[in-house]
Amino acid sequence: MDRERHIASLDGLRGIAAAGVIVAHVNLMFPSALSMPIRDIGSNAVGLFFALSGFLMAYIYGNRPLSPKSCADFLVTRFARIYPVYIAAVLAIALLSLFQDLNYFQPINGIGQVLRHMALMGSSGVFWSVPPEIQFYLLFPLIWLFLSNPIRYRNIAIAIATFLAVDGLLGFPGSGIMLPSKLPFFLFGVVAGRMHRRIDRQEPNIIIGMLALLLPLFLLVRQGVAPQTASSLWDMATAFAAALSVFLVALEHPISVVAFGAAPLRFAGRISFSLYLFHAPALFLVEKALGGTTPSDLVIAVGLATAFGLACVSYYVIEVPARRFLVSRWKRHREDAKWLGKLDAAQAPAIFSSRRTRM
Repeated sequence: MDRERHIASLDGLRGIAAAGVIVAHVNLMFPSALSMPIRDIGSNAVGLFFALSGFLMAYIYGNRPLSPKSCADFLVTRFARIYPVYIAAVLAIALLSLFQDLNYFQPINGIGQVLRHMALMGSSGVFWSVPPEIQFYLLFPLIWLFLSNPIRYRNIAIAIATFLAVDGLLGFPGSGIMLPSKLPFFLFGVVAGRMHRRIDRQEPNIIIGMLALLLPLFLLVRQGVAPQTASSLWDMATAFAAALSVFLVALEHPISVVAFGAAPLRFAGRISFSLYLFHAPALFLVEKALGGTTPSDLVIAVGLATAFGLACVSYYVIEVPARRFLVSRWKRHREDAKWLGKLDAAQAPAIFSSRRTRM
């Protein structure tokens, strides 16, 4: 079986996206400190995260055999990757919100809000982006089924494409925490991931390298550069540009590797989820402690250092150990679920297979 190789430049792209979200919150807390075109840079960065997720799911799992056991492994692994550190961040923000004198700017107040966020129905601060991610993971086994046998399960692709078309015509309905409003980013990412597995390796082309450098950066700052012509934050064009950015960076041209493959940026990408979850409270607390008596540039510098330090602690103390613990526990006990070994991927619902296709 053709195993996927690790694409280091995508770690760097993830680091760039995390930096975009941080810049957006720095601008929110210190509006006079930055003079660069950063309007909506945070939302554009999250769009990159969504496209990256779709790309990686297709790239990593698209060529692997699908079975009930591999599907269960996938869901447990993705849950273990996100949910424990997400819950830790929710509880940290809820605790911070208890101190009314602090007046935290993105609070989670009351047991009802805490439970809502634990149930992946909350939208305070950066937490709004986690429910669509989890919802995509629940959808992906259906996409994986299609990828395992595109001829037999072509009706899956037709159904999803039709839903996407209607979704687009209706303007991507639903709140920000519902998958339909962000589905194009994930699906274009999936297409990009499959394309990457199928392309032939060619001689490096300088145009590819330059586009890989420039398109992601333009995507992040486009509202600030050309607000009068920029399209909607969550439309098809933005989703396509996000997925194309991921695809170009994944080609790892020597020009783009210099930037996206740099070790500091790759490390930021590795801890990006913890950084994404904890940077806002870190910046806020530093501003509360030093603001008013310290120059804003120094406050920002200390806040960023604190955010990276907290993200490192979260990654090495919560994120990685929790993932390893849950996955190892699952592997030890999954054999007890004997039905996983008895079922076969071919037992998928017949509604998605063509009657004219040989079984």
